[in-house]
Amino acid sequence: MAEGVGPIHIALVFDDNFWAPAYAVMRSVALHTHRRRDLRFHLVHQPLTEEHVADLRRIEDEFGCEITWYALAGMPEFEEMVRELPSYHRISKVTYARLILDRLLDPTIERVIYLDCDVMVRDAIEKLHEVDLGGHPIGAVRDAGAPLEAFEADHRTRSGFDPADPYFNSGVMVIDVARWRDARITEWIAKLIAEGRASRLFLDNDILNIIFRGRWQPLPNGWNFQSPRHLHEPLVPSIVHYTGEYKPWALYGPCAYRRIYRRIMTNELFYRYMRHR
Repeated sequence: MAEGVGPIHIALVFDDNFWAPAYAVMRSVALHTHRRRDLRFHLVHQPLTEEHVADLRRIEDEFGCEITWYALAGMPEFEEMVRELPSYHRISKVTYARLILDRLLDPTIERVIYLDCDVMVRDAIEKLHEVDLGGHPIGAVRDAGAPLEAFEADHRTRSGFDPADPYFNSGVMVIDVARWRDARITEWIAKLIAEGRASRLFLDNDILNIIFRGRWQPLPNGWNFQSPRHLHEPLVPSIVHYTGEYKPWALYGPCAYRRIYRRIMTNELFYRYMRHR
């Protein structure tokens, strides 16, 4: 890919319970790059209040970047895909929307970065956008715990996984859109459902590891530094990912970089989000 030329596409997927973290993700991206006007944020979402939409639009006003909106409500393709897929009490089925990014994005987009809404970017995002994927559909970082944790707890919960196989965390991915499309993800999902395996999988993270087993480019751990705790404060990873139950928008807990995160979200939005939750 040509360096320093053209737009940088970034996709987020969320519902109205995560509007403020989505704002913080975008603002963390924009604050750490000089190429702010190249940023193109693609927000895939369930219904949002007008107030929260206005909050998210602040990013355009502050940094001169662009936002494109993709409303999932009333989208038959998405509703059909998720109908028989499992959900968990802390995670909405909206997370599965990343599986159809290739169908939502403009077909001229060749590469997109996907970011979970519980990450904070602390480096120039163009460095990630321009990584060499080695001909693979995606680039990602190995998961800090899976699949070994689940395998040891109950190997049946991760049908078909071997703890010796590399397993990536899908919260940060660089996606070659054409190769992603060629993987025919929705057909894979239908097959997993028909075989009775889908109900034993952990959301889209397991699904993507099944589909792209042996076909993903490992990235340096700093691009998806998971579960940061206080002892990690001296480190400066490129992307911090608050996996697990401890989130930086909580008032208490062992999360690292909470003060930085709060400044990025802004005090006004932080406290409003506390009341919302």
